[in-house]
Amino acid sequence: MAPKTFLTLAVGLLAFSLVGMASSPVHAQQYEARDGIEFSAYLELLKARARAEGVSEATIRRMTSGLTPNQRVIRLDRGQPGRPTRRGYPDLAPYIAKHVNPTRIAGGKSVYRNFRSQLLSAERSYGVPSEIIVAIFGHETSYGRIRGNFDLARSLATLAWEGRRRELFAGEFIALLKVADRGYSRQQLVGSYAGAFGNPQFLPSVYLRLAADGDGDGRANIFTNRADTFASIANYFRDAGWRTGQPWGVRTSVPRGFNVESYKTKLVSPVCPRVHARHSEWKTVREWRALGVQPQRALADDTLVSLFQPDGPGKPAWLLTGNYRVILEYNCSNYYAMSVGLLADEIVN
Repeated sequence: MAPKTFLTLAVGLLAFSLVGMASSPVHAQQYEARDGIEFSAYLELLKARARAEGVSEATIRRMTSGLTPNQRVIRLDRGQPGRPTRRGYPDLAPYIAKHVNPTRIAGGKSVYRNFRSQLLSAERSYGVPSEIIVAIFGHETSYGRIRGNFDLARSLATLAWEGRRRELFAGEFIALLKVADRGYSRQQLVGSYAGAFGNPQFLPSVYLRLAADGDGDGRANIFTNRADTFASIANYFRDAGWRTGQPWGVRTSVPRGFNVESYKTKLVSPVCPRVHARHSEWKTVREWRALGVQPQRALADDTLVSLFQPDGPGKPAWLLTGNYRVILEYNCSNYYAMSVGLLADEIVN
């Protein structure tokens, strides 16, 4: 699984992170590695791999000293819900009401206003609108207030040792050590139980690939530096294919009795298929207009868009551009992507 795709697993899980350092209850189930290897023996294998990939011995020592398995991390990882069932999907409207609320909107407007120069610098450099950057910042960590406090070295070593997705987490553990080798302490490298950290909640491999230095000081500090945070989010979106000058989507009116299902996509996405299956086939705005579907904001006639009416006939509908798919790259959930887009709209209104 690609690092970018795996980010979906790690983000949005910070509710668990608030008590990440807590010890496991004595009555809780104690897990072992699937292949029976002892944690200490497996840790030596990780150390050897880190050495082979150029991590300094000093970093290996400080990042692995005293490591033990975190049973709580395994329980949280195994307790994640599966894919939606045939019973359908919860309505979008209640989710939006909860996540695009007055507090979050006010917080976004404050960041948008108070860090305007840093945001405009990121927007100019990467072509991603300031309001989208702020909306991601708000959704991921409540504008930097909630970043998680799990010891990332312990969490990632635990998940790699447990073995359910060993190579994935082993790779992230090695990437974390490479991040630490750039001068970050183990105390700084804390975050969600699944390995995401900093204001944008990047996985270590994503940090190494896409974290950006927004203020020219030679370091990409996504923990406390707003310029670096904004540049890093924008760089992620540019890498995922954001098209400058195009909105993520617009509200649209659908004629009474219009059968959205008759335009259902026939394509099966290789990634998050149930998310993409809820969108219509792609048509130009001009073609949708000819069918009576009218965007409520200006959108070029030749723009390719899909129709999305998540809560059914008679409920709000949107025409979604390719930039909506870019938001899904950050977290492959229609609820997440819609709330990011709608929050961004509110921030600049």
